[in-house]
Amino acid sequence: MQLPVIVGPTAVGKTEITLAFAKQCPAEIVSADSMQVYRGMDIGTAKPSAADRRQVPHHMVDIVDPDQSFNVSDYVCRASACISDIERRQHIPIVSGGTGLYIDALMDGFLFPDQGADASIRSELASQWQLDPAAVFQWLQRIDPVTAAKLHPHDQRRIIRALEVYRRTGRPLSELQAEGRKKGPRYHGLWFGLTRERSDLYHRVEERIDHMLAEGLIEEVEELIRRYPHQPTALQALGYKEIVWYLRGRITLSEAVHLLKRDTRRYAKRQLSWFRRRKEIYWFNLTETCEEHVFHRILDVCRNSSELRGIIG
Repeated sequence: MQLPVIVGPTAVGKTEITLAFAKQCPAEIVSADSMQVYRGMDIGTAKPSAADRRQVPHHMVDIVDPDQSFNVSDYVCRASACISDIERRQHIPIVSGGTGLYIDALMDGFLFPDQGADASIRSELASQWQLDPAAVFQWLQRIDPVTAAKLHPHDQRRIIRALEVYRRTGRPLSELQAEGRKKGPRYHGLWFGLTRERSDLYHRVEERIDHMLAEGLIEEVEELIRRYPHQPTALQALGYKEIVWYLRGRITLSEAVHLLKRDTRRYAKRQLSWFRRRKEIYWFNLTETCEEHVFHRILDVCRNSSELRGIIG
């Protein structure tokens, strides 16, 4: 079965389009967001609401605690199982999200031979990061420049993960991923990308952050720190580390909000750059085209798919 895949940067409007599409056919949503997998991290990850999840089943949301290890291999294994179950019930799996690495790994079918985590290596690398993060990133640039070029120098979690793979296998992560891609894609996707004019997107980013703060983002971070005082996830995730810095007195609240808005804008730009590499994506500019028109265009394309026509009707 062909899989509809809806991608785009944070705050662009993926949730609204995906839900509208899913409600028109027997479909279920497979989230591709690296932070929505964690329980208790709701406001800062813009998780789908309880009402949305009652209307359309969502998968790969709230599946692990913040102090549990979870990586791209874990995601591919569990998301693939969800897709198989959805297809068995003759429903359509819709992959939707903004974590490009997870989506590529799922659709392209690579699973490098390093599916576990080595706590001792990871702890050692984390200690090195605390001492000199720039040196750790430079090490990755030397041993795996392809992966390093895709990551932000402050992306501690993915930088350490790539180095851990190298330490365990003796080979760069990008090389292992390239080998996996040669086997061919795991799924045949119908790719749809959502974008907006930059000023429009950035305005929506800032509005979303203001809404998160009004909804209780600070209280959510306080609760995470209380329940998981030694876990690293909330401290690294965009939208959480800035609030942690504020709560620990390192910066003021206004500085935290400024950093959060700035870094989220930058993240949205990186997401767009990542997805632009895929030539098969059909792009919609939501600044120029209304959401209803985009939703109907996606629906029409899927209806014309020989594999989906009989399901959508």
